[in-house]
Amino acid sequence: MNTTGWIILIVVVVVIIVVAIIALTFGRNKKREADRHRAEEMRQSAAQTQLDAREREAKAARASADAKQAEVDAERLRRESEERESAAAKARAESDEAMRKADRVDPDVRTDREGNRVEDANRRDAEVRDANTRDAGARDAAPAGTTPAGTAPAGTTAGPEATATPVDDPTTHGARHEAPRFDDGSDRSAR
Repeated sequence: MNTTGWIILIVVVVVIIVVAIIALTFGRNKKREADRHRAEEMRQSAAQTQLDAREREAKAARASADAKQAEVDAERLRRESEERESAAAKARAESDEAMRKADRVDPDVRTDREGNRVEDANRRDAEVRDANTRDAGARDAAPAGTTPAGTAPAGTTAGPEATATPVDDPTTHGARHEAPRFDDGSDRSAR
């Protein structure tokens, strides 16, 4: 081989090396660019996942707040219900008391000592039976040989027969007088 052959061979080898270096550099740059692009996609995906997680946390916090508000609303409604029931019971008691006072004053209505109508004896008898039923449970829980308050001892009659006789009962007091009664302290004859 002569010098020209060696020069051509060296030039060819140098060109091949340069082409290989350029190809490797271009390949690395292309790979770096692809890695950058893939990393950006991963960052965007992570950011979206983080945004979704924040949204879920916000929804969970909102649901928790809604549940707490529902508990507060339920408690408020329960208290309102109790207040209304209490007011209704008070109004009912006042109405019953007003009716008893009116019945006590009315000479045409027969009443007992408490002002309850004698015609309401069936209702009172049912109430006495209910009370006796409740007292039976207390009697079962009471020690042997004792009787709970408001119940009749064993061997005596309890129930409607044992209730007090109405004050205005004509069968026990004879004829009913027609004079006005002054149970409430007012004088009806002075009107």
